[in-house]
Amino acid sequence: MRSDAVKTGTQQAPHRSLFNALGMTKEEMDRPLVGIVSSYNEIVPGHMNLDKIAQAVKLGVAMAGGTPVMFPAIAVCDGIAMGHVGMKYSLVTRDLIADSTEAMAMAHQFDALVMIPNCDKNVPGLLMAAARLNVPTVFVSGGPMLAGHLNGHKTSLSSMFEAVGAYAAGKLDEDGLTECEMKTCPTCGSCSGMYTANSMNCLTEVLGMGLKGNGTIPAVYSERIRLAKHAGMQVMEMYRKNIRPRDIMTKEAILNALTVDMALGCSTNSMLHLPAIAHEIGMDFDISFANEISAK
Repeated sequence: MRSDAVKTGTQQAPHRSLFNALGMTKEEMDRPLVGIVSSYNEIVPGHMNLDKIAQAVKLGVAMAGGTPVMFPAIAVCDGIAMGHVGMKYSLVTRDLIADSTEAMAMAHQFDALVMIPNCDKNVPGLLMAAARLNVPTVFVSGGPMLAGHLNGHKTSLSSMFEAVGAYAAGKLDEDGLTECEMKTCPTCGSCSGMYTANSMNCLTEVLGMGLKGNGTIPAVYSERIRLAKHAGMQVMEMYRKNIRPRDIMTKEAILNALTVDMALGCSTNSMLHLPAIAHEIGMDFDISFANEISAK
């Protein structure tokens, strides 16, 4: 096991003493160590349910014979960061997420990883880290927000921007704007709409790094919890078969993801993130690929 570097042998007695300090048993130390990269926080609506997803993943890993160990990844809500100096900080977090996850995984020598992202820069950042680290890895996102409903119509975050415009034009009063605020984003989850988060969660599935339903099962559905348990089980299967991210995220998989990107009409930000993920597997991603594939 890769984790033997921190668990096995006389020289690792100090290391084991620190695992003892964590309350870890010998039985747990004898199993593969699986890092659970949780992006849970209380500022991003897409991430407020990830504590439950992480617990389900941990249960799946343990059921399949691994020892799950959780550590965090940061995430910015692009919606809350929008329209002020905070927007300058969003994109750079992608590389901070990739770098910090690499640092944690290498420092502690995890045998496998389960990545739990959900929002714009968080998903590609963890995909970059997975490709870079190249240890058995499965993704399970937190899932999309349900659509809002107002006056018999479905609403999404973009409806709020339209409402602000309607208010400025005198077509909507303050009470109407407040009603929009209260009903547009009704649940946790990545913002409803084909924005970057839902785009990248779908493309994660197409790349083969997430199980079926990763991009589409709503955040509030119990099916999402079952998916998380299966992701935990599946990473142990990948560990036993030594299936690694670069075996999955090949050049063909990247081009397939770009094809689905064009078919779904994904966020144009995917053209920032797919090349960065491709770079991590050593692929020279020519942005003109998009025109050729889109023409089909």
